[in-house]
Amino acid sequence: MSAPAACAPPVPHVARGSAAYRKISLALFLAGFGTFSLIYCVQPLLPLLAEEFHVGAAQSSLALSLTTGALAFAIFAAAAVSERFGRRALMFASIGLASLLNLAVAVTPGWHAILALRAAEGVAIGGVPAIAIAYLAEEIEPAGLGFAMGLYIAGTALGGMSGRVLTGILAEFLTWRFAVGIVGLAGLVLALGFVLLLPPSQHFTPRKGFDLRYHLRAWLSHFGREKPGGVPAKPLLFAIAFCGFGSFVTVYNYAGFRLMAPPFDLGPTQTSLIFTVYLFGTLSSSLGGMAADRVGRAPVLIAGLLTMAAGIGLTFLPSLVGIIAGIAVLTSGQFACHAVASGWVGRLGGTSKGHAASLYMLAYYLGASIVGSTGGWFWSAGGWPAVVGFTLVLIVLAIGGAAGLMRHERGERLAR
Repeated sequence: MSAPAACAPPVPHVARGSAAYRKISLALFLAGFGTFSLIYCVQPLLPLLAEEFHVGAAQSSLALSLTTGALAFAIFAAAAVSERFGRRALMFASIGLASLLNLAVAVTPGWHAILALRAAEGVAIGGVPAIAIAYLAEEIEPAGLGFAMGLYIAGTALGGMSGRVLTGILAEFLTWRFAVGIVGLAGLVLALGFVLLLPPSQHFTPRKGFDLRYHLRAWLSHFGREKPGGVPAKPLLFAIAFCGFGSFVTVYNYAGFRLMAPPFDLGPTQTSLIFTVYLFGTLSSSLGGMAADRVGRAPVLIAGLLTMAAGIGLTFLPSLVGIIAGIAVLTSGQFACHAVASGWVGRLGGTSKGHAASLYMLAYYLGASIVGSTGGWFWSAGGWPAVVGFTLVLIVLAIGGAAGLMRHERGERLAR
């Protein structure tokens, strides 16, 4: 006679190397690829948009900053909605709707209407990043979480690279509208592959109804100090995400303006091909996740931030080779940091991992939006030296936060 359902053993977490682990990893890789290609497909087009619609560098950057800003706040709502309806369905709907909105951008004539659609696209995409982190933290065994998170981040790196490179090339030989439309169609295909691969959640139970007080308590609970070491670990991770990713997006936003101006005078295709250095991010995200599993998260995080600082410094060199090398080094450091920090937030999230992940992604994308647009004023006022100085200050602040996390991790080890 079988045991009652209530006495059934708990479903084990997915182990690294299993068929389920491979399907989950590939599905989340596709999700990261699709969403980031949609977000960043406009980045190499910013100089073209500024020229066509007669706006400045800071104003043209709104085509990206409004998307990331709307995404930051949409993540909050998405985390709450996923508690009611589940992770898988919401992520699928998000990728599909964002792809359709990208198609709408391609055929919309007015600048302000394009900005409105890009903001709406950010709202739609909000159903993926935080929920993907929560899904992995819930379903994957702790020993394999770092590598799986690294693969997801690798997907975001490849997606961001592909969106940038594809639109840059197509915009030069056809039109920027055609390029944006192609990315939208690709997103629909990736959404289908995602939903066919991803298994339903086994360690998540949807909540009945919507309890605002529950969600507020869950969000606020992540701003306290962690007992091992007495360090506000999650708030420090949020601050690092804001400063680190904000600096990264700022460099990418205005590198195109620098490279398409004298003395380099590169075209859209040549400029977009520089974004192939995102491949370094694909590698470093996986390596960063594995290194964190072995030697600790804080040391890898500090190493990644120092790498970012070195990359930003290299872009100050007055040579194309130096700029490309700097962007490659910056990209490697950023994706290693993101793989470590996002996985760490999921691990510290306790029973409200989705809420913790949403706060992390809020800080991450607010950094992209606020710092990314603010960088335009530095570019206009002082050129590339001002951009370098601005972003290095933010990286130094992030390193200070990571140093505080060393104490927390030391306390965790002593508490074992």
